[in-house]
Amino acid sequence: MVSTLAMSHDVLVDHYCLTSFLYEQLNPDSIGSVSEIDLVHCLSFNRKLKVFHSAVVIFYSPSDISGVGGMHRQRICATPVWHRSGAPQFDCVFVEKDPTLPRMHGLLVAQVLLFFSFSYHDITYPCVLVQWFRPVGDQPCPNTRLWVVKPEVDCHHLHVQSVIHLHCILSAAHLICVSDAHMVPQDLHYTHSLTSFKSFYVNKYANCHAHEIAF
Repeated sequence: MVSTLAMSHDVLVDHYCLTSFLYEQLNPDSIGSVSEIDLVHCLSFNRKLKVFHSAVVIFYSPSDISGVGGMHRQRICATPVWHRSGAPQFDCVFVEKDPTLPRMHGLLVAQVLLFFSFSYHDITYPCVLVQWFRPVGDQPCPNTRLWVVKPEVDCHHLHVQSVIHLHCILSAAHLICVSDAHMVPQDLHYTHSLTSFKSFYVNKYANCHAHEIAF
């Protein structure tokens, strides 16, 4: 998997998320969770960030014969304005958690809020600010055979966010709202889909690659 970035300007990102990410990058063998480290022990960081509105992910999907040799290209967007529509677009992605585990057991689902990069000690780090979804149960829904996820929230009921390395992204993901027995309001705008429902199906029928990994 190869990722590239495009389009930029300057912005600031939450200090704790950024220093936690940098600490993990510089201490890959550190024992224990970075959440157990007091913020004052994290690295001091006070630099401008270069922000991007999209990233291109290139991946291998051998079962999809429409690609050249099974290679495919996706553009993942995180932009406050999509073309001339005036509406934002913040795509969802599959994030690699553990490559030794099969399919969804080794993946996480997140929504991209920001692509950015920064330099620290002459090393450039391409990063992604994401907010997480966590699986509902450890198996797909028995009726739809689709995995169900819901927003991961903290003790204050705020959506959990973190900074990850760009190369952790496997591909784009598509979520379908779970409406339960309630009717979907006719005036619901599509840009509010991920904030108007409590849970979502992970759509394994979006494309061949999603069907292979979101089993």
